[in-house]
Formats: sequence, structure tokens, C-alpha cells
Amino acid sequence: EVQLVESGGGLVQPGGSLRLSCEASGFTVSTYAMSWVRQAPGKGLERVSSISSSGEATKYADSVKGRFTISRDNAKNTLYLQMNSLNPEDTGVYYCARYGGATGCYDYWGQGTQVTVSS
Repeated sequence: EVQLVESGGGLVQPGGSLRLSCEASGFTVSTYAMSWVRQAPGKGLERVSSISSSGEATKYADSVKGRFTISRDNAKNTLYLQMNSLNPEDTGVYYCARYGGATGCYDYWGQGTQVTVSS
């Protein structure tokens, strides 16, 4: 059974940092492209960052470029999102998602972890 379990969210002051983790089971993360997707209060889904199956290519939304870093630990089968210089606009629920490739869509999602940036 495929599962994605996020952790690491919380309340942080503006300018602070958090590292989100997404532990995968039921498949090997190094064989799929993966993404972090967030949903701010009252807004739609925004793809924050993606990493290719090889791990060699990464992409970032303009809103987080230079502040967030996506990475992966194949030995732990875990995806990460290091978030620095957080601001209130980064508040939201953060999901990790597996890109299904042939399906052309994200086929598995985690339950999400809440990130709140506030003083």
C-alpha cells in the first residue's frame, strides 16, 4: 500500500525556518518524480517545488525560489523541504505528492502538515 506521511510543520515567526519531511512507503521515491504542494487559507493549490525521479532536476515556484530547497534521502525513502526566511504568505497546509508519470497527474498525496508563519 502506497503511503505518504508528512511531518515537521508548526508555528514559526517571520524570518524563521522549518524542515518538512515526507516519509514514503509502498514504493521507492527514487523511481518517481515528487512534489510539495501547498494550500493557503481560502486559496487553491500551489505547487511549491518538484524533484525528478533521478534527483538531478528540481523546480521551484517563483514565490519560494532562493528560500526553499527540496531534497531526498533514498536510504530513508524520504522527501524533504527546507524552508528558510519564512513569511506570513507561506502559511498553509503543505502536502507531498507522487507524480504518477503515465497517468499525467499526482496519484498519491499525503495528509498534509500545517505551517503557520506569524509573530
